Amino acid sequence: MLTLAWPLILTNLSQAAIHATDVILLGWLGPRSLAAGALGTNLVMACVIFGSGLMTATAPMIARELGRRRHSVRDVRRTVRAALWAAVVLVVPLWALLWNAEHILLAMGQDPGLATQAGRLVHAMMWGMLPFFGYVVLRNYVAALERPMWSLAIAVVAVVFNAIVNYGLVFGNFGLPRLEVVGAGIGSSLSNCIMFAGMALVVTRHPRFRRYRLFGHFWRADWERFRAVWRLGLPIAVTLALEATVFNAAVFLMGLISTTALAAHAVAIQIASLSFMIPLGLGQAATVRVGLAAGRGDRGGIARAGWTAFTLAEGVMLAVALVMIFSPLPLISAFMDVTDPGHADVVALAVSFLAVAGLFQLVDGAQVIGAAMLRGLHDTRIPMLFAGLGYWVLGLPVGAWLAFRGDWGGVGIWTGLALGLAIVSAMMLGRWMARERLGLVG
Repeated sequence: MLTLAWPLILTNLSQAAIHATDVILLGWLGPRSLAAGALGTNLVMACVIFGSGLMTATAPMIARELGRRRHSVRDVRRTVRAALWAAVVLVVPLWALLWNAEHILLAMGQDPGLATQAGRLVHAMMWGMLPFFGYVVLRNYVAALERPMWSLAIAVVAVVFNAIVNYGLVFGNFGLPRLEVVGAGIGSSLSNCIMFAGMALVVTRHPRFRRYRLFGHFWRADWERFRAVWRLGLPIAVTLALEATVFNAAVFLMGLISTTALAAHAVAIQIASLSFMIPLGLGQAATVRVGLAAGRGDRGGIARAGWTAFTLAEGVMLAVALVMIFSPLPLISAFMDVTDPGHADVVALAVSFLAVAGLFQLVDGAQVIGAAMLRGLHDTRIPMLFAGLGYWVLGLPVGAWLAFRGDWGGVGIWTGLALGLAIVSAMMLGRWMARERLGLVG
């Protein structure tokens, strides 16, 4: 599990570092730029996470096929091609939605000045979605073949590229124009192009991958496999989107409270997102390992793969929780100068948000591993309903009530998020433990 998981964890951290770099640079511009960046980035990331969820179907599909027939080539190729087709089909309506980002934010009651800046950022970031979806498909393909180091190497290159280019474009360094928030969007899009191009080069040149000829006759339709990707992947996409958008909704609610609350939330959520990359990577490994065992019909292997990932994730999240609760200032200092009196209100709020975030680290890790284990068994529809109930029916309404009726402010919103995560994690783990009785194991 660790052999497969640690490159996936570092890959996820590298991808998160791209967005964290954008937040850090915008934070250096000032609280309003940081707040505008939070609004725009969260709109884009909601669409990116939904699309990535659909692309994620490639991992359990390929894993189960390889579990049944270790040297399968044709069916692996069919799955990858169908997922790439799905990426092209999906991205068009997402582009149309994001083109109207400013109007969407204004309709949500956001500050007009922030909405304008956020809209300009979105227009620059949105074009990087299609290459990113392609990268996710190819990353899942190499992970299912248990060769994740290539996606990690390419993601690290993209992090360095993004930091250099964005530093130049945001502040006008290296002879580049000073574009501020727009520069951050352009740099992110270019970084996504680098990642897809790098993965495409690897899978067409490396002897381990090129025998699958993934891009040969790419134009030939395979409607049966295309429908299979959507059938398995759409519930995954909705599940991830329900989780991501509840955090995005929290951003918009913070914007209704104050710019200070929004800026503090932007810092705290970036820190929580970085820690989330660890159980996410373990979950991706669990999906592959559970899928391989399921393809072999190995019930003991299914249980070992799932519980190993769960135990590792919970141990890591406990350590992260202790750091967030007892030592928050060093984490916050990466995003802003905590000694600047002008940032005092933002820092104080960020500390309180991290205290709540620390409390929900264990349940956050549990829900992502639970969903990943079930995904390896091709069980995606009921977990989607769990996510809708926990996040949107219970978690967010409670958080909004605490924030605006209970006068808890931003802490109330974060408390509601913690409640939603706890409910979803309990339901996911309950279903996993009942997998044989429910007929999820063939």
